[in-house]
Amino acid sequence: MSDDLAALLLALATENAELRQQLAAAQDMLMETAIDAGHLHARIEAVQDERDAWQEEAERLQAQVMCRA
Repeated sequence: MSDDLAALLLALATENAELRQQLAAAQDMLMETAIDAGHLHARIEAVQDERDAWQEEAERLQAQVMCRA
């Protein structure tokens, strides 16, 4: 194997290893983002449920006031 070919193969192997590391880092960040998004989605649903409960309570109280009037 010529020195040029060996140098080229070494350069390609090095670049491949670096790209694999970058891919692994990107996959880790993507997984963390997906987990965060899941937590945010659950929190949004909880807030919406709380909002709906407060709205129902307000409507119930308003109906009581209207019946008394």
